[in-house]
Amino acid sequence: MTNKIKVIQYGIGPIGNKVTNYLLERKNIEIVGAVDINPVKFGVDLGKISGAGKELGIRITNNAKELFESTQADVVVVTTTSSLEKIYPQIIEILEYGLHIVSTCEELTYPWITNPELSHEINRLAKEKNAAVLSTGVNPGFLMDFLPAALTAICKDVTKVTVERFQDAQFRRIPFQQKIGAGLSLSEFQKKIEDGSLRHVGLTESIHLIASKLGWKLDKTEDIIEPVIAEQEVKTDSLTIKAGDALGVQQIGIGEKDGKELIRLVFKASIGESNPRDRIIIDGDPQIDSTIKNGINGDIATCAITVNAVASIVKAKPGLRTMADIEPISCFR
Repeated sequence: MTNKIKVIQYGIGPIGNKVTNYLLERKNIEIVGAVDINPVKFGVDLGKISGAGKELGIRITNNAKELFESTQADVVVVTTTSSLEKIYPQIIEILEYGLHIVSTCEELTYPWITNPELSHEINRLAKEKNAAVLSTGVNPGFLMDFLPAALTAICKDVTKVTVERFQDAQFRRIPFQQKIGAGLSLSEFQKKIEDGSLRHVGLTESIHLIASKLGWKLDKTEDIIEPVIAEQEVKTDSLTIKAGDALGVQQIGIGEKDGKELIRLVFKASIGESNPRDRIIIDGDPQIDSTIKNGINGDIATCAITVNAVASIVKAKPGLRTMADIEPISCFR
């Protein structure tokens, strides 16, 4: 590709900052604008916020509409929220300008079953404006949905798909450790489950993506959340977790048909996990049992796949797309 792909970044938080630095490494990408709602960042050079080590000549704005009107761009990379309802107005505003979108919104990775109304409206407007919309990431978006679905390509028959993603969270960002409830008492942990603030977002969407690729019409999905409990006191650089408190979270997603379990996704993230791994088990012909020892670093992988998707989204058919129906994404350095 001779012409650079011009990218606007929408959302300059921890993931957005890392995406900035990954985008800067690509010779066929040019960052042309940046948007964030945090007033502290208004007017600040993107390079300073992201830690790029130099000024980029791009001042962060809170006026997305003005930026879209005044800047020639191809793709908007959106790293703002996990919620489809919250990101929906941003997606619609971007599409009005006919810009392609790559997002990290977990609920947008396969929203056709969980939120059909918003999905159809995004798809309709994207086609009308000749733009493509994709949400991706390490999980959902790859390890627990697209990759296991792709592995079934060599199977004559498949009867069940099981995916395990076990992470040692002591090596992740503090916000991630907080997100999984590390250090909370069990009562505090339960309250956060009940108010919806403690869960791995996107597990149900991953189930539906796998099922759609395998032609399975599920009757039922479940999302079971429980704490991983410390048997003894655990200390990290930032936390002291008492025995009996939460080390993190285990979340199990199940997809069933006619009372039979067809899909089981197990996400476990805890401080000091003894056997971190990403494992895919496919019951079928042939049987597949594939493990990535020590697992994949989620922050690095999410930012990398988001940047790598930029080259694919500009060639995708207009509409709301998933990882299963666009050109395969690869590192294009």
